[in-house]
Amino acid sequence: MAVIDTLPDVVFKTRVRDESVGGPNPYRWQDRTTEDLFGGKKVVLFSLPGAFTPTCSSNHLPRYEELYDEFKALGVDEVICVSVNDAFVMFKWGKEIGAKKVFLLPDGNGEFTRKLGFLVDKSNIGFGFRSWRYAAVISDRKIEKLFVEPGFGDNAGDDPFEVSDADTVLAYLKGAAPAGVSAPRLAFEG
Repeated sequence: MAVIDTLPDVVFKTRVRDESVGGPNPYRWQDRTTEDLFGGKKVVLFSLPGAFTPTCSSNHLPRYEELYDEFKALGVDEVICVSVNDAFVMFKWGKEIGAKKVFLLPDGNGEFTRKLGFLVDKSNIGFGFRSWRYAAVISDRKIEKLFVEPGFGDNAGDDPFEVSDADTVLAYLKGAAPAGVSAPRLAFEG
């Protein structure tokens, strides 16, 4: 049994637009840390098995994009989608879907996902190691609330999508405890 209450320290390899680079692909590498992304902020974080996959592309990411302004109105600083994909894949997927508000965070090596305890083997469908589907409300790197899909485990026969959706997280935030009330420690088997 692992007990998680704070996001792990990780360096994410991201790409950012930089016109000084020139050429047809004006992007450069930029390291972003857990502290950069989550420190001192209220963040809705959700993870999914992979860019371009059916549920992730048709519902999971698009619905967070759709409800983004409602999250912001409730005091959320950022909505972040993390996946065990590289920066190029995440960029192309976001562009194809038209994601403009949700920040797509590449966890190319799966380090963040592994340290959180959500890295699962999906070799049964040819994916290798990926993230289990979950969502979380983060306050200054502390996990306030965690929404983990049922059936967590390696080579699961299905890909549940019941509790990590945008509507469930939004409903939680609308009824969340007032600021200053601490949430219970979160535990899961992994």
